[in-house]
Amino acid sequence: MDCLEMTKLKSNFSNDDQIKPHEGPAKDTIFRSQEARCSENPIKVFGIFVGCFMGFFVMFSVLKNPSSSEARLLDSRPFGKGDAVVDIPKQNIVKRDNFPEPVEKPQDKLLGGLLPAGLDEKSCLSRYQSVLYRKQQSGRPSSHLISRLRGYEALHKRCGPFTDSYNRTLEYLKSSSHGEDTNSTGCKYIVWIHPIQGLGNRILSLASAFLYALLTDRVLLVDPGGYIPDLFCEPFPGVSWLLPSDFPIAEKFNSFDKKSPESYGNLLKTNVLHNSTLYSLPPFIYLHLLHDYDKGDMLFFCDQDQAILKEVPWMILKSNNYFIPSLFLIPSFEQELNDLFPEKGAVFHYLGQYLFHPTNSVWGLITRYYNTYLAKADEKIGIQIRVLETETGPFKYVLDQVLACVMKENLLPQVNEKEDLMVPYGRPNKTRAVLMTSLNSGYFEAIRDIYWEHPTITGEVIEVYQPSNEEYQHTENQMHNMKTWAEIYLLSLTDKLVTSAWSTFGYVAQSLGGLKPWILYMPENRTTPDPPCQHALSMEPCFHAPPTYDCKEKGGIDTSKLSPHVQHCEDRSWGLKLVDGDNRL
Repeated sequence: MDCLEMTKLKSNFSNDDQIKPHEGPAKDTIFRSQEARCSENPIKVFGIFVGCFMGFFVMFSVLKNPSSSEARLLDSRPFGKGDAVVDIPKQNIVKRDNFPEPVEKPQDKLLGGLLPAGLDEKSCLSRYQSVLYRKQQSGRPSSHLISRLRGYEALHKRCGPFTDSYNRTLEYLKSSSHGEDTNSTGCKYIVWIHPIQGLGNRILSLASAFLYALLTDRVLLVDPGGYIPDLFCEPFPGVSWLLPSDFPIAEKFNSFDKKSPESYGNLLKTNVLHNSTLYSLPPFIYLHLLHDYDKGDMLFFCDQDQAILKEVPWMILKSNNYFIPSLFLIPSFEQELNDLFPEKGAVFHYLGQYLFHPTNSVWGLITRYYNTYLAKADEKIGIQIRVLETETGPFKYVLDQVLACVMKENLLPQVNEKEDLMVPYGRPNKTRAVLMTSLNSGYFEAIRDIYWEHPTITGEVIEVYQPSNEEYQHTENQMHNMKTWAEIYLLSLTDKLVTSAWSTFGYVAQSLGGLKPWILYMPENRTTPDPPCQHALSMEPCFHAPPTYDCKEKGGIDTSKLSPHVQHCEDRSWGLKLVDGDNRL
């Protein structure tokens, strides 16, 4: 190496276009010293060349690839309040997918065949990456369910929006007549309208609508209101599940209620259906399955009424309920449901994992938070607190109930308030990360301070986190719904879960995660219940407003007595939930 080469090397380091984190006199001194000695000794010269070359290589690598820990700090802050999740200047945003690369390829990214193969992975990263974040489940979807899902996907592709079959069937709706060749396309539809209630209700009712579509060979189309496209990836290959914006009767959706003349119950009361022939049926029927439905609407769950409904090409459904348990009570569906779901306590678990994949924006919220705060913990505990009070709280009786539950059930260790127990230097016995979700931050702050101010009697380290505290539910706010979906999903990734009574938010989290939660009893008169909680018998959600009508006897009945696979809910005495026969109370 001669002095000319050394001069060229120096010029590379002083190029004005390069980022220069270590500029200053020291750098120039080094180069002057090296130049002065460049001809003194060939061995020294060669050594200097090697050293400078390695230094240049390291500097170039650092400038090209910023510290991964620095990037993580930018992207992993808690959700906080308001609409902004991460406030990063535009010049710092890297224009590529900001998601952690999987350490290894998923072993079963199709979830035992539940998911279809061949979908574009980059457009929905969560679909095939979720397996990296979940515990391996013991159960597997039945072969019959997998077969029916592939069959449904083919039907959806043939009959979905803007296909020839869709356009032809749509003409009957526009003409307000059934027509003799209405069913010539082989395509019938159920359109899901989002209710005014929160995201948990919407997810549960949407899953119920899909199962009904699967049982009746209908195509499910989803009203895109309620920020559905911002929250969930398209679940079906090839054709969208979103209802086109030019759907003829879309302007009526908001006005549909139990008094609507198009509702099934009212059509029965006015004898429109009883006096109809196959070809004089109305082109659509509105199904009102919200919590305030009456006996006429409840007839939807009767076998003889299903025989009428199957001939109607368009159904418009509005529901805020998880009505799947009552589908199991319809005799004509019974055998098919048994074949689809040998595990009765895992119905929503499989349907939810098939249908609801967070969009890339939501998946970013989930993975950044998980990798920053939860990933390294030995055990992850989820605590979901929903208080049905007009005031925002926090309330001492609720905090006392949560602490009593987690201590009594050994979900969290007790603390020593009398002395400081010193953990030996080095790694503690165990680290538990507690993920709390609540509209109020008071419960999180109280539990965090308990484990900060006092040592645990077991020597464990307890880390307590809460992604956001919105104070009030904002169901029509896009960012609020994105945060809500992210928090539901994060709870589903925990190892053990505590949920609040009656909370559909908690129902979705437990079922997605395959978790049997500890359910906090509903407090009465603002006092802490004793016992504070109960371990659920199944991961299934509760149907809050099941029908009470006996289709055979034409009178009232306790429908929990009609099948060994349904029973009343732990948290709602009149509700229904699915359980496996050996878990029934």
